[in-house]
Amino acid sequence: MKPRSNTRLSGTRSVVRAISVLKILGRSGSAYGITELGTATGLSKATVFRLVGALETEGMVARDAATGGYRLGPGLIALGASALSTTDLRAIAHDELVRLAEETGETATLEVISEGEILVVDEAQGRFLFGATPEIGRCWPAHATSTGKVLLALTDPMPALLRLTRFGPKTITSRAELERELARVRHHGYAVAVDELEPGLGAIAAPIRNHLGDVIAALSINGPGIRLGPKRRRILIPKVLRAANRVSRRLGASPAMIVISDRKSRAAS
Repeated sequence: MKPRSNTRLSGTRSVVRAISVLKILGRSGSAYGITELGTATGLSKATVFRLVGALETEGMVARDAATGGYRLGPGLIALGASALSTTDLRAIAHDELVRLAEETGETATLEVISEGEILVVDEAQGRFLFGATPEIGRCWPAHATSTGKVLLALTDPMPALLRLTRFGPKTITSRAELERELARVRHHGYAVAVDELEPGLGAIAAPIRNHLGDVIAALSINGPGIRLGPKRRRILIPKVLRAANRVSRRLGASPAMIVISDRKSRAAS
């Protein structure tokens, strides 16, 4: 009987090793030499030399003319740009919205900021008969919503707001009070709004980050304030944070970019 070929195994190992080289190069703006890459990856210099040669041929890495070291190449950059162009935020986040709605029983929404207002781009209905019913495409005032406060606090530069109109009994209408609230959001990593958009409505929101660590959207749950009291919010806040973090990871955010949110999620639980 013929011995089984190891071609597939060795090929897989080579791919994994090549990926480890690319990950090291992607962590720094500096060029790496063969020896440095060997140390960082734990591979022999001969192995690194062969891998880098193949990657350079395909444009995945490029040699720095000044130092002789290697950086990520134009071929890999083009692949990354292609991946970003085909990334659909709504499609990526939808499963998490459904999961969050099932876990909490409350309606979950995905929202972005546009010209000082919050736009609902997707939603998943909760199981309770008495609950919030946001509409996809509906706009809300940023200062009166939990998602709006998240995006105002964590978007750089902060979008301009023309007016702080009152909508509910606890709507923030003072610039100084809004700044204090946004500072709290930055510290805690999430936002809560109760009786701010309208009487009796409560919401909890957390940020969604992209591959650069920028906050590009917010995920929230919404429901009657009587059901989202302080005790239940302490239970739900970690769920919202973790759901938003999972979406961020799928958008390319690294663990380091969302580690603060994870710590705050555990602290809130």
